[in-house]
Amino acid sequence: MMRKNTLLFFLAVFLVFNTSNLRSQVMSGIVSSQGSAIFGANVVVKGTTIGTSTDTEGKYTLKLASGNYDVIYSSVGYKTKTITISLAVNEEKTLDVVLVVSIEEMLEIVVVGSRSQERTVIDSPLPIDILTAQEISYTGQNSFDKALQYRVPSFNTVQTPVNDATALLDPWEIRNMGVSRTLILVNGKRKNLSALVYTQTSPSRGESGADISGIPIDAIKRVEILRDGASALYGSDAIAGVVNIVLKDNTEGGYVTLNTGVTSEGDGGRVGVSLNNGSSIFDNKGFVNYTVDFSRINETRRSGIVDAVGEASDFGADINDVNNFLAQDQYGGNRSSSPATSAAKFLINSGVNISDNTELYVNGSYVYKEVNSFANYRTPYWRTLAEFPYLKDFFGDGTDASYKGYLPTFDGELNDYNATFGLISKNNGWNYDASLTLGGNSQDYTVLNSHNRSDITDTNGVNVYKENSPINFKPGETTFSNQIGNVDVSKVLTDQLSIGFGAEFRSETFEIVAGDKASWDGVGADSYAGNRPENSGKFNRYNFGGYLDVGYDLTRNFLISAAIRNEYYGDFGNAFVYKVSSRFKTFEDRITLRGSYSTGFKAPTLHQIYTQRAQYSFVPGAGIQVIGLINNVSPQARLLGVQSLTPEESKNLTLGFGTIVTENIHLTVDYYDISIADRIVISNRVTIDTTTVSQVEFFTNSIDTKTSGLDVVIHYQNTNTGLGLSFAGNFNLKNERDGDIPTIKDAYGDDVGVIDSTQEALFFTSRPKQKFVVGATYQMEKIYLALYGTYFGSTEFKQAGMDPNLKTVFESNVVFDLAVTYDLFDNVSISANVNNLLDVTPKWNFETDNNKVAGQLILDDPEKTKVQSNLITFNGRYDVMTYDGYHFSQLGRIYSLSLTYKL
Repeated sequence: MMRKNTLLFFLAVFLVFNTSNLRSQVMSGIVSSQGSAIFGANVVVKGTTIGTSTDTEGKYTLKLASGNYDVIYSSVGYKTKTITISLAVNEEKTLDVVLVVSIEEMLEIVVVGSRSQERTVIDSPLPIDILTAQEISYTGQNSFDKALQYRVPSFNTVQTPVNDATALLDPWEIRNMGVSRTLILVNGKRKNLSALVYTQTSPSRGESGADISGIPIDAIKRVEILRDGASALYGSDAIAGVVNIVLKDNTEGGYVTLNTGVTSEGDGGRVGVSLNNGSSIFDNKGFVNYTVDFSRINETRRSGIVDAVGEASDFGADINDVNNFLAQDQYGGNRSSSPATSAAKFLINSGVNISDNTELYVNGSYVYKEVNSFANYRTPYWRTLAEFPYLKDFFGDGTDASYKGYLPTFDGELNDYNATFGLISKNNGWNYDASLTLGGNSQDYTVLNSHNRSDITDTNGVNVYKENSPINFKPGETTFSNQIGNVDVSKVLTDQLSIGFGAEFRSETFEIVAGDKASWDGVGADSYAGNRPENSGKFNRYNFGGYLDVGYDLTRNFLISAAIRNEYYGDFGNAFVYKVSSRFKTFEDRITLRGSYSTGFKAPTLHQIYTQRAQYSFVPGAGIQVIGLINNVSPQARLLGVQSLTPEESKNLTLGFGTIVTENIHLTVDYYDISIADRIVISNRVTIDTTTVSQVEFFTNSIDTKTSGLDVVIHYQNTNTGLGLSFAGNFNLKNERDGDIPTIKDAYGDDVGVIDSTQEALFFTSRPKQKFVVGATYQMEKIYLALYGTYFGSTEFKQAGMDPNLKTVFESNVVFDLAVTYDLFDNVSISANVNNLLDVTPKWNFETDNNKVAGQLILDDPEKTKVQSNLITFNGRYDVMTYDGYHFSQLGRIYSLSLTYKL
């Protein structure tokens, strides 16, 4: 019912605002500079919310009532121009405008980085990147997170071939810090977390973050990325930085886009339609901009060829039976890589001037996503008829010969919503912003084509499961929601002094919903056991925080600023942090020196405190095993001596400079050093005295880490020729553990390290030490061309079960993306993209580690090497493995085509 009502609401919004405010007077023209059209220039009617942006030919169109208007033309890097025009009834006016290049206007005003005064990127004492709507849309990627992957060097995201709940949203991170250490804002307000905590061996293991994949690309005006610790300004989660997604607010220039695509293998076909449009409302006192996006992406299959000898050894099977099965399907029935995904996304952004100095604003989004993925295929020599004779009835026609094994499916449904209501007011130079933000995320799972093999009988001695087991299960769901109230006040007190202060109240609720009994009873559903009632429940907390931010311009060129923040959490108490930063401009503002030092914190999430469940995991050399994850407040945790979670604490140093070499060339270089104490991780697996699970793991504040590196950005843009060149690189100088690993005693009295070599590799060596993006663009008249190359540096991993004298090393490689857009007519354009132009896929090799001689003895023996390979790829099922260090797609080359009709 909620989903139906939401769809009806957005449909009503579309019908109302798409038919309102019709005007008969038209003003159009071209915005250019030095003979070249300017794409994305803003054309706004002063004193109203009427506005639009220019297309790739610099063209714009405004529909207005008759009368006199002041029209403002602006674009990044050009002087703003205001022109007074007069429109008579039914008049069509053409007005071409030429803007002048200006160093002072090179970089636009950004929201992130200061709570006391808005500043341009060049005036900010902090490193800030801006991605325009054009840069994002021209990537050809089907989701926002994948678009960032190929434009922001410090941003990484990866799709894992063994998905389970991870299929609903892929892990992402900035600066190798994990998803929970980057704060996501939408129009400057905190976005809700996902209900998912990553528990598989993948990036961001043990963490939860916001689902940015659900944000429709066509709704985004620009993206501001603050590459600096900002807990003192925004609170928890901003250790690695802040991503602020600014939504479109134009009232003209809407469009509909149809898109399709397919991989070079002929699978992964996709189709989608997206609408973005805007309108002025309430006699031009307000605006509304809305986006509707529907998409479907089909499954891809990149399973590896299964090794028969390894299978026979692992499962104790007859080699002839294994060979006979694999002769029918060399992939062993596995269907791993990218799941089929259907999505519906709705977003609205609106504002109304209710007086001369007060604006009411609202934005809201709703995302529904459905994913169809698969578990590992249960081969007939893995789940045998000798042990489970009833399987021939479940997954055959009742005869032994008909049973060929079975493939459990994992289907997931995701709902994500986020809405902000607020008022902005100005009075005597004071700026007031009061808002309420509501957000939530739920993930509901279904397991099909499986069974519960538990040997449990009722009072009459009849087996409840096995031959009487259902084959479809509802293993439960997880939900997360928050309610956030913000009050922010700021004022520029003098030409030199600005001040900002405010408060935030946040209430969070995390719920684990129990699955049906058959999904969790005994060993539960084969492939994905459900949430047990004793592990389920609703958990909540609140926190209250306040901040003070002061900026002081000692001179026009020399700025210093400082911020402090204190937050009180209902479950663990206070967190106090601070930040100081400075900026100095010289050589006629062509060189900017900047630096900052800050402390930060990341509060443990409710997911980390209360998640407890049994899950199936691939254990190298042992196949699929049941692993127990016990929560931080459980009796089992107390018996093991696990302490309650506390906030992570960080120290962040940033030093850098930026320079405008010429009006066409810009360069920035920034060094960062981040230290984190008491980092929250999922522990190593520890053996305890239990008959229900093999081993247990738990969340713990266990390690300290150090991360440092360089960010380098060079940009060249020639408006005369339409040529643009860019280089953006992230060079990781250090990413390592600081100090010893704590230990804990297992059931045998042995000391076990809280993390092992596999987890250390996951945290520190499985991310590229270097990643950079090089791009060339050309824009002239009706055509736009772009060629980008993304270099992924090599990575290393240490899989569990592998010989300690070996490691796996992923080769470095470059992924090229080509984009072409051509304006067929005034209101119709076509775009073609080839992502991964050279069809590269991740490649890995064994290398020696620790005892080099012992490692080389293995590599010199093909049979021993094959054993090691089988251990970490589940006998070849994952020749690129589950996740062990690759950072670009296994899918190879992808073709896409889109047609855009301008409304």
